[in-house]
Amino acid sequence: MDNDRKRHTPEEKVAILRRHLVDKVPVSTLCDEHQIHPTVFYRWLKQFFENGAAAFGPAPRVDKQAEQRIAFLEAKLKKKDELLAELLEEHVALKKSLGEI
Repeated sequence: MDNDRKRHTPEEKVAILRRHLVDKVPVSTLCDEHQIHPTVFYRWLKQFFENGAAAFGPAPRVDKQAEQRIAFLEAKLKKKDELLAELLEEHVALKKSLGEI
């Protein structure tokens, strides 16, 4: 069976809800226009009101701990690369001194 359902973006969902709440467009009209079931519309409305407080909350913080972890891992990787390059250089020098190259 093909999945012909349209996936609405969050922006589209808000625009549809806004038309109902602000412009007073009936739910039936919106559902017909956008080919959605009324229960889907009311589920979006419920999610919108449940998560509405997030719009007025503080801005999302940058995770300092994650940034520190990334910086630590990048430094560790750089140190490993330098050590590997040094070991390979010593290996080549040893091969040259033994006459294998």
